Amino acid sequence: MSETKAPETRAPGEAQPRTFMDRARAELIGWARALAILLPIFFVFTTAAFGNYTIPTESMVPTLEVGDRIVVSKWAYGYSRHSLPLGLGKMLPASQRRLFQRLPERGDVVVFVHPRTGATMIKRLIGLPGDVIEVRGGRLRINGEAVGLDGGAIEQRMAHRNGVERYREYVETLPNGVRHPIHEFPNGGLLDDFGPERVPDDHFFFMGDNRDNSLDSRYHGMGPVPLENLVGRAETVYFAWPRCRDADGDCRKRWLRGFRD
Repeated sequence: MSETKAPETRAPGEAQPRTFMDRARAELIGWARALAILLPIFFVFTTAAFGNYTIPTESMVPTLEVGDRIVVSKWAYGYSRHSLPLGLGKMLPASQRRLFQRLPERGDVVVFVHPRTGATMIKRLIGLPGDVIEVRGGRLRINGEAVGLDGGAIEQRMAHRNGVERYREYVETLPNGVRHPIHEFPNGGLLDDFGPERVPDDHFFFMGDNRDNSLDSRYHGMGPVPLENLVGRAETVYFAWPRCRDADGDCRKRWLRGFRD
């Protein structure tokens, strides 16, 4: 005589076992709720407070190396459409003014939007509105006066993807007293002679610290940068690849250092 199994019964109010689709749906709802909270926080933080950027080229050597990750303060100069993250500001109309506007200082290392290509750039601010900028034989002149320059011994370093590179390292002193290092190739470069050129109103003149390896405001394809295009002031390196200063392995430490003396 065969036995039959009685159907399973559950007490009133006892939860039914959830199927795979039930669990998947609950998981998706949980993620959606988390993103609904986190995305606005991320958007506000990266617009109003800090941004982070990765250095893609050697135009700011020795201050910054390829692969360095930097913190940028968005509030330093106030806010424009380019303060928005993810390139969203490019969809908004242009404006000549910034919210809570403050002008940058000579010697600041600045992240900005290229005025012609729209690419994100980082250079050092050399010229303010109304300044006359000139370069002769690689020597920078601001308003007719040559900037202070110390050092100049020939050294060598491990360049990104190019092996050992010979260079001269100087310490440049800008008119407001800001001192910073620059690199120049011993045989000079294409932009060693420039100007004189007056910086237009509401524009700024930028140069890379690696003077012979930087397409900056000296280059006709970029020129002076409008105030609106400034994204923020670079504050420090929070992550640095171990790039070596010269062939014998003396590595430069850039982590958590400022960009001006």
